[in-house]
Amino acid sequence: MPPSGHTLRDYKPQDFPALWELDQQCFVEGIAYSEEELKYFLSHKNGFTIVAERQGAIQGFILVQKELKMRAGHVITIDVHEDARRSGLGTLLMNAAEERLASANYDSVLLEVAVDNAPAIGFYKRHGYSVLKTLPRYYLNSIDGLLMGKKISE
Repeated sequence: MPPSGHTLRDYKPQDFPALWELDQQCFVEGIAYSEEELKYFLSHKNGFTIVAERQGAIQGFILVQKELKMRAGHVITIDVHEDARRSGLGTLLMNAAEERLASANYDSVLLEVAVDNAPAIGFYKRHGYSVLKTLPRYYLNSIDGLLMGKKISE
């Protein structure tokens, strides 16, 4: 078991209610995914979702799409329950996703983050991500986003 006390496993359809509820807690209305959007991403054939549990309760997840033509992974969302933040769980999830992509010969990872989400930007920068460009009015048609990326293989 990892130092955070969490176990990682692949998403199962019965996880959906817990994942949707966690996404609603992690993001404000309009940025959090609707049930339909989250179901779409979770069922996409070119994606994967890693779920983190502790004592039978889902504490976080990372949802990744594989961009086949670019050989890049795209982090759709990484959600960590507020009680599990700063426990190493986000790092555990990110590392697991990057390892899965690297083992499938993907060479980079991309993600978007709101410019006003300083904790997330700091987290991504600590994990080697850099800002590639600004995405004007990306969130809620009013908040700029940042496209960030990282090479995971040479």
